Amino acid sequence: MMRRLPSIILAAFLATPAHPRELVFPITPEPTAQNTRPAASAKIATGSWKDGTLPGVTARGRVTQRAWKLPDTDLTTSQILDTLREGLIRDGFEILFECDTLDCGGFDFRYNIPHIPEPDMHVDLGDFRYLAARRRNDGLKRGETSPDTEYEYLALLVSRSPKDGFVQMLHVLPDGDATNGADASMVEASPVSGSTEPVDVSDLAQKLEAEGRVVLEDLQFATGSAALRDEDFASLRALAKYLKENPGRRIILVGHTDAEGSLAGNIALSKKRAAAVVERLQKKYGVPARQIGGEGMGFLAPRASNLTKEGRSLNRRVEAILASVK
Repeated sequence: MMRRLPSIILAAFLATPAHPRELVFPITPEPTAQNTRPAASAKIATGSWKDGTLPGVTARGRVTQRAWKLPDTDLTTSQILDTLREGLIRDGFEILFECDTLDCGGFDFRYNIPHIPEPDMHVDLGDFRYLAARRRNDGLKRGETSPDTEYEYLALLVSRSPKDGFVQMLHVLPDGDATNGADASMVEASPVSGSTEPVDVSDLAQKLEAEGRVVLEDLQFATGSAALRDEDFASLRALAKYLKENPGRRIILVGHTDAEGSLAGNIALSKKRAAAVVERLQKKYGVPARQIGGEGMGFLAPRASNLTKEGRSLNRRVEAILASVK
């Protein structure tokens, strides 16, 4: 059943007029994921995937990714994006690039732009649309402007399932303005577990073979989100190398959470995080699907006390479990 309502203004940011305060949706959306990284960078695609390359600009500042579901609607991806585009233009944005599915570059385009994994952001590879925009940054003081801070950038990815619509926003606010008007509902990305030390492939392989398991210590998600940061994690690079060198081995990625929230909610979140790692290993590192799977334990297998902040941090983790018996 489609729910047609007047355009809905969603306050995505509590900000000064120089900031993107809102996205305009055609129907009431449901937030599914959010992830904010201060002093980071992200690539904004400004052209279609062609001959193995994706044109774009690297924008630096406070990087925010958000996703929404538009439930029970038969609005097309074009209709959804039309409303969003109109709102951006009214808010002073200049449209840099826009494409539709095959014109974008299909599969290759989709997997070479930052994206929030399923199920928070569903992308139908036969029906998605992308838009990139920028707006001159007027929030900086005189003398602060540089090629990296002259503009704020925003990219939208729109798709749908048979039942629902989906929207992802990637927004980069220049560093000089990164602390103004921050939305209290945003959470900064934090490590899933307590360490970000580099992972050596030989150490990872030895630990897997000797103990049957290894914690992927450097993975980072936003608190309460399944969105894995768009980075080259050493642990995943090492794990992929191990699996490629041992094609007979199979790994199960198991997500774990702290004890904040319900068991059902944490099990669902831990499964989503494991699925995000599985997807990253397949799409970015080329690990065959037959060698990896994903599961979630919620807070049922802590490795530290959930009564302390440090313990909860240690409990938020993804482990690789060796499932081979030969």
